[in-house]
Formats: sequence, C-alpha cells, structure tokens
Amino acid sequence: MPRIAVISPPFQSHAQPLSVLAGALAQEGSDVTFACAPPFARLAEEAGVSFVPLTVTRNANTGVARSTRQGVRESERLEEFIGSTREGAIAALLTQSRHRGEDMLAGPEQVLAEVRDLQERLAPDWFVVDQLSYSVTLALHCLGLPFATFCPGHPTYLPHSPEALFGVPYAWPRAVRPTARELAELRRAALRNDLAFTERFAEVARGHAPQVQAPGRAFALASRRAVVFNYPQFSWLPKHRRPGVRFLHGGQCVSPEEKGPGDVWEGVLSRLKSSAGHVVLIALGTFLSARDDVLALLIRGILAHCPDAAVVVAAGEGAPRLAEFAGPRVHVADVVPQRWLLSRVDAMVHHGGNNSFTECVASATPALILPFSSDQFSIAHDAERARLATCLNPATLTEDDAGAAVRELLDHVPEGLPRWSEALRRRGPRWTAGRLLDAMESPVRSR
Repeated sequence: MPRIAVISPPFQSHAQPLSVLAGALAQEGSDVTFACAPPFARLAEEAGVSFVPLTVTRNANTGVARSTRQGVRESERLEEFIGSTREGAIAALLTQSRHRGEDMLAGPEQVLAEVRDLQERLAPDWFVVDQLSYSVTLALHCLGLPFATFCPGHPTYLPHSPEALFGVPYAWPRAVRPTARELAELRRAALRNDLAFTERFAEVARGHAPQVQAPGRAFALASRRAVVFNYPQFSWLPKHRRPGVRFLHGGQCVSPEEKGPGDVWEGVLSRLKSSAGHVVLIALGTFLSARDDVLALLIRGILAHCPDAAVVVAAGEGAPRLAEFAGPRVHVADVVPQRWLLSRVDAMVHHGGNNSFTECVASATPALILPFSSDQFSIAHDAERARLATCLNPATLTEDDAGAAVRELLDHVPEGLPRWSEALRRRGPRWTAGRLLDAMESPVRSR
C-alpha cells in the first residue's frame, strides 16, 4: 500500500478538488494524508483520509476571500485586484502579474524546511502537489523527493513551449479582444516574472541543494513522472511533450458521493420552483463574489428577460447589499452548495473558474461565462469553441445582454454539452487516481 501525501495551498478552489483526488487515491488502496492549513481539515474528513496541518503561503481563502482572516498586505493586494477587474481584462492580469511574487513565492526557504519535516514525520512514498504551489514544488525538487503535479487550472498554466508565458492567456473568447499594444505590455510583465521566478528558484537551489540538478525555468518545473490536468482533453489544446512524463486529463474532480446540504436548502429550492419554472445559479467564485455590482446587474437582467426564472446568488460578503432583491424569485446567500445545486438548476452564470467550468460540464448545466482574470479567458475560449457555454465581457456587460443570454440558455441547451458531459463523467477522480498510481508506481519509473 503506497503512502501518499497530498499538499494543497489554503484556497477553497484548490483544496476542494485536491481533497477529492486524495479520497479517490485512498479508495484505490493507498494510505493518504492531506496536508493543508488547519481550516481545511474538514475536507480531509469528508474524503476519508488523514490530515496534517501545513501552511505553504500567507494568502488564504476558506470560501469567501474578503472574510478570510488575512495579513494587512494580503488584504491590500486582494482589494487592489478586485478594483482592477472593474477596468477590464488587461488591467486585472497586469495587477495579478505585479502581485505574483508575494502571492506565489513567499518564504521558499521556510516551505522547504516544513516539507522536509513532513517527509521525516510521514515518510510518504511520493507526493501530490498543486502546480501553483511553486515553493512546495521547489522544495520537493531540492529534496529529491518523487511527486506528481496536479494542475488546478487551465493546462497552459504549465508552459508548453519556450514562448508560452504564465499569466498570458493562450487564446481569448470572442467577447474579449485586447489590442496588440495591451498584449505586448502583458507579455513584458509576464516575462519579467518568468525571469525573476527562475532566478529565485536557482538561488534557493544553490543555497540548499547544490548537488541537485538546477530547477531550470521556474514556471515549467513539474513532476518528471505524472502531471494531472483537472480539465477536458480538447483536441486543440497545446501539447505538452516531456520524455517519460505521463499527462493525464482527468476531466473533473467532483465526488460522486456529494452530501446534501440539509433541509434549509431543500426548502429554498422548493420555494423558488413554486414561483418559477426555471432556476438559475449565479456564482462568480470565492474572490469575484466581491463584484456585487455585477451580481446586481445579472439579477436585474434575468428577472426582466426571464419571467419564468428564479435566481440563487452566491454573494459572499456582499449579500447584505443585495438584500433588496430577496423575494419569491431571488435567494441571496453568502455561500451556496454549488455542486449540489448544479444537478437541480437549469443554468448557471459563473466567472470561468476551472471548478465551475468542469462542474457545469459534468452536470450538463448550460452556462454563461463572464471571465475577469487569471486563466478564465482561456477557459472561456475553450467553452465557446466546444459549444459548451456562452461568453460575455463583464467589463461591458449590460442587463439586456445578460438577460438575453440566459434566456437563450434556458430555451436551447448548447449543442456540445451532452457529448462532453458524458466524456467527463467517464473519467473523473477514480479514473485519475488509478492511472496516477500506475504512473507513479511503475517499476520503470521508480527512483
């Protein structure tokens, strides 16, 4: 029975799918420990695996970013990012680029010491690490420990060529088209980060593991055995080619044994369905729920254009500011049981986050995607190309556009959704766990 340590950063959107994969590895016969910040111990319990506390970054998000206890500087960066999304795609991406060093590579020496201590205490045979936890990947590289890489976002978050830059979308949806000048500025900022991260990686490696092969390009550092993409295997995606590395497109990481949220939410859904023939879920993710102006616009647009629809809104800390909409056709909450709701609603409006996208496809839920930042533009492009969803630009969105788009989704299911939904359900966490174990335990891949 292999002993496996799954290390996650303290973000709900990352820890959730990683904990599901941890549970699937345990179901396949492994002894699994989930390592994350203390507030995420509940995910290990739900997955049926052991838990050890490990905090690998000062940032955190336990479900609603603004209400998560943060340091002063972390809170300042969060507010700056949210403000930048009001200016459009390039402004948001440039802000994220400026924050990248503090967000993703804080205290690599301390993380290395903590990972070494974890290895000494648990003695796992190998690790699974979130690809965006760069300090942890660097630590495992320096310590010479075997690990698999889990990519929680778009596959191009792992650069596929020398020209590909982390933080620059590989493709854009039709509704979001930056100018050549804007793209050039974004590429320059991304290249500066690429060089800075690579130099910092080399510095840490020289100081703590001079005997180990140099880590090379920082954003491209990943497992030499197996890389898991929590994403569909679209034929047009750029190909990752690394000798000896098995690339696994798991499609989605949704637990098939999803627990119900209880009588309260059953009652909410029953009340809404008694007032309308359709129910639409609006959820912009744990960070972007702070854009209550967009949430209000969406509510007004759907109520006006879809008189037969009710709305459930995940509003985070903005829930009190949207209380005026509460009524027979609108339910506003700080957080919602999204995965449970997806099998019960008729459409969803989301931001193009990887979890929301793959969960919608797996549950065959039509979606309107409003990409704000990060890899959401790449995901929106793929969803549009595969005919899985509609995409609009949140920076120029109007009530009429939003309402009309949702009306169309309620009347006509996107044509690619049934086929891709079936494809994702054929894969998933158990499929991924079995093939990951095969890749990591194969004799030809042993150290």
